[in-house]
Amino acid sequence: MRNRYLVWLLLIASISLLLSGCTGGKLGKERTSQSAEEIKQMVNDFSTDKLSAEGASITSHQLIVTSLDQSKTTYELPKDEFFVSIAPYINETHPCAIHSLTGCQGEMSSESFEVKVTDQDGNVIIDDTLQAHNNGFIDIWLPRDRKYEVEIGHGDKSGKEEISTFEGDNTCISTMQLS
Repeated sequence: MRNRYLVWLLLIASISLLLSGCTGGKLGKERTSQSAEEIKQMVNDFSTDKLSAEGASITSHQLIVTSLDQSKTTYELPKDEFFVSIAPYINETHPCAIHSLTGCQGEMSSESFEVKVTDQDGNVIIDDTLQAHNNGFIDIWLPRDRKYEVEIGHGDKSGKEEISTFEGDNTCISTMQLS
């Protein structure tokens, strides 16, 4: 009888541990489903400091938010759009591949830039004046699975770089020097 009691106790404890890992606690990652517009708004709010967290980074397919208790919540990005954040610079930059919405800092914060993005077929996707956030990055959403030429101008300085939006591509572009 006592052995049965111990078996039941161990079984209940094991199930409790397993379930706690599925709730997004420190043992696991919580996945949430949000609309594309809600995800894009959340990314913007982290970029503009309207939302805060211990950390928020964005890969080619997920927004990963780390709360103060170190639990992580992942959000799937829109299936047809790719997020890229570009920090044009003149003198100083940092190496970066996965953009940290809460940590990356570019040189030219809150500056306005002439931005032109052309796809691999010659179609102009963006041709506009865009302002960098306080973190010095210009956030752009582009169609996935394409190559683009990005031209950025600021005053009499400009830079040009090819980027792509395939799975695993960089979401942080910190290599565009304006000269």
